[in-house]
Amino acid sequence: MEESGEGHRMSSTERRRPPTIHDVARVAGVSRGTVSRVLNGGHNVSPGAAEAVRAAIRKTGYVVNRHARSLITGRSDSVAFLLTEPQEKLFEDPNFNVLLRGCTQALAAHDVPLLLMIAGTPAERRRVTRYVTAGHVDGVLLVSSHTGDPVAEQLVEAGIPVVACGKPIGRKGRTARLAHVAADDRDGAREMVRHLVSLGRRRIATVAGPMDTPGGVDRLAGWREVLVEAGLPAGEELVAHGDYSRDGGERATAELLERVPDLDALFVASDLMARGALAALERAGRRVPRDVAVGGFDDSPAAVSGLPELTTIRQPWDRISSEMVRVLMGLIGGEEPSAVILPTELVRRESA
Repeated sequence: MEESGEGHRMSSTERRRPPTIHDVARVAGVSRGTVSRVLNGGHNVSPGAAEAVRAAIRKTGYVVNRHARSLITGRSDSVAFLLTEPQEKLFEDPNFNVLLRGCTQALAAHDVPLLLMIAGTPAERRRVTRYVTAGHVDGVLLVSSHTGDPVAEQLVEAGIPVVACGKPIGRKGRTARLAHVAADDRDGAREMVRHLVSLGRRRIATVAGPMDTPGGVDRLAGWREVLVEAGLPAGEELVAHGDYSRDGGERATAELLERVPDLDALFVASDLMARGALAALERAGRRVPRDVAVGGFDDSPAAVSGLPELTTIRQPWDRISSEMVRVLMGLIGGEEPSAVILPTELVRRESA
């Protein structure tokens, strides 16, 4: 090995082998222990030393040996994105894909890979729970909208860090404090219905989501609150329920048209259901927005996938996914569970 006035020069043997943590320490001018602390979260490392280590990692091309690190830290250095819905929902509902992509990107900033897991049946849930509680992932980003889903409770009871997408309802015991990130469903619904009222609409019906989901409960509550405040009808005859699918929205709207033929506006609790509602209105000869104004919820790709484009409530999916990852990484690091509620935004297009 040669030394020169220009510093250390690698031998041909060194150039052939993969760079090690010792190479990173030498290039950064710090101890091996400092490099190790940076790789394991950067605790008790000065900003200058941490930046020197990151620059040395880029220069040497060092790649973390995740298996070796997991043996030392007891962590897997991976996170699960767990969808406890039927598999077809991942492909049918665009919200899941947007959320999955956002979480993947947010975790990439932490150099943490994401495992997609789908558990739509009791047998699948049992298998996934066994896998997660065996320590194969460090935490779970849980997309489970329905009450009565036992997965969250089982994972929290097992001490697994879990962050849910959406406000938990009907939770008791330890899961009553389940960490979660959600859009403000109730306030978003209120904003949409106020908009419909401002257009002069007076028979405003709604296609609500399932009542065992937080969006179903809170968006319906927001619809009713604004109509009561405005002195407008808000009875049960103006409510039909869908399942967040296009077909569900179409069926519920057909039911409303039979029951309330003079309705002049429709608040639909998801954009996908609103697409179905538009199909039912067209079949009934109702023009949108002239005869019936239609407002959706989500601002998902479904909002602009056909004509008319939907006036809707935008959920901040990028912020939801990044906040879910931030809260989960905090839980993995020992922080207490927290709740994050994010504001929504009215997006005006052609349907209302």
